[in-house]
Amino acid sequence: MLRFGIISTAKIGRDNVVPAIQDAENCVVTAIASRDLARAREMADRFSVPHAFGSYEEMLASDVIDAVYIPLPTSQHIEWSIKAADAGKHVLCEKPLALKAADIDEVIAARDRNRVVVTEAYMITYSPVWQKVRSLIDEGAIGSLKHVQGAFTYFNRDAANMRNIPELGGGGLPDIGVYPVMSTRFSTGKEPLWIQAITERDPDFGTDIYSSVKADFGDFELSFYVSTQMANRQVMVFHGTDGYIEVKSPFNANRWGPEEIELADRSHNESRIFRFQDSRQYKREVEAFARAVKGKEEIVTLENSKLNQKVIDAIYRASEKDGWEAV
Repeated sequence: MLRFGIISTAKIGRDNVVPAIQDAENCVVTAIASRDLARAREMADRFSVPHAFGSYEEMLASDVIDAVYIPLPTSQHIEWSIKAADAGKHVLCEKPLALKAADIDEVIAARDRNRVVVTEAYMITYSPVWQKVRSLIDEGAIGSLKHVQGAFTYFNRDAANMRNIPELGGGGLPDIGVYPVMSTRFSTGKEPLWIQAITERDPDFGTDIYSSVKADFGDFELSFYVSTQMANRQVMVFHGTDGYIEVKSPFNANRWGPEEIELADRSHNESRIFRFQDSRQYKREVEAFARAVKGKEEIVTLENSKLNQKVIDAIYRASEKDGWEAV
């Protein structure tokens, strides 16, 4: 059993990842760390975790964990991923790992010098939903892919929320813009070459709250929009010469709609529905991570993460100019 320590008591850990680890077949949470020991103990008691620490450093120095899960604010991901790797711990870091692609080089160096596994927590890549999308495209179920269309939006104007605080790495592109990009890259195995984009920022927060993006992949285009101040919506559609694939609840599985894929034919006279009952993508993610530590599975590499972040970097640059920006 891979023994996890959790760095911070953040909501995504409490609600999604810690329950997934505790439910997994090959890993377990053995420690919770917080800068407030009382909060660490409270969360540890909630999940029957044996150890609580009043500092991250103290937990990293302990021998009761083999790996860490990091759900800290985005601006702290690089720092603590490196510290954890230098402490000899394997690292599962919440997305986005970085705010600039070049910063990931430091994490790659820490991973290599310490010979540990470090990965960004893209749970969708372990989901049977997205693995099915990839296989359908690979087998030519929609013919030649011509266009991918996506949307990911929610409404949040809470000034205290980290997503609305620039210094903590807030903004729509770091929080949700990464998903249409990663899911398209994962499903097609292709990389974008050029980007066009429009981005709007909140006048009070300064964070990006809306982006409309077009990405040229050579053989096909991706167009998507994301927003942190629009009505909730999630959708991804892969449109080819012989049909299309629509992913009904692409990112927050089973929370924004059914876990379904519709495969429609060219004339839209026939379609097939693929249903996935409770894909439990966070559980699959942590189990895959534990297998990767034993060298038994490939997971999202830091090199892959850097390529994804390069696209986000290019979207920001493209938003400041007319025309196309190279990735």
